[in-house]
Amino acid sequence: MSPWCIDTHGRTGLSAAVLQSTTTPSAAATALLGYVQTHVPERRTALLAGNSVHADKAFLARGPYAQVLEWLHYRVLDVSAIKEAARRWASDEVLDRVPPKKEVHLAKEDILESIEEMRFYRGELFGEGSRRAESSRAGTEESGGRGESNDFRPT
Repeated sequence: MSPWCIDTHGRTGLSAAVLQSTTTPSAAATALLGYVQTHVPERRTALLAGNSVHADKAFLARGPYAQVLEWLHYRVLDVSAIKEAARRWASDEVLDRVPPKKEVHLAKEDILESIEEMRFYRGELFGEGSRRAESSRAGTEESGGRGESNDFRPT
């Protein structure tokens, strides 16, 4: 592990919890895949998403976790990349409202934080008033109420 990982995961207790755990990597991978399949039963539709998600993808590419990566869509949604675009192109008024980072660095907390942040960017950058939202509303009117889905599934 890198010095950052050793320090961060040592402080959060993650390293100690992993060393004390009786869950095998295979069991964890199987449970994770089952969780994903329960919520997104169609193969290659769920996106791997989050902040700096390339690190998560690299982890999932190894060992028993590869089965999870194989179930997911090949595209990823990197919230950090959207954040960088917003920093460069969004107004100061939008940037002032970005949800603050808690920097907890624990899986569940980080996932929930990434979801909150993506919802913010989705609403501010791609929501009401965006070309896609306008197009979606027009499509809804033209199709008798059947517009584009407003979730994260591929079209």
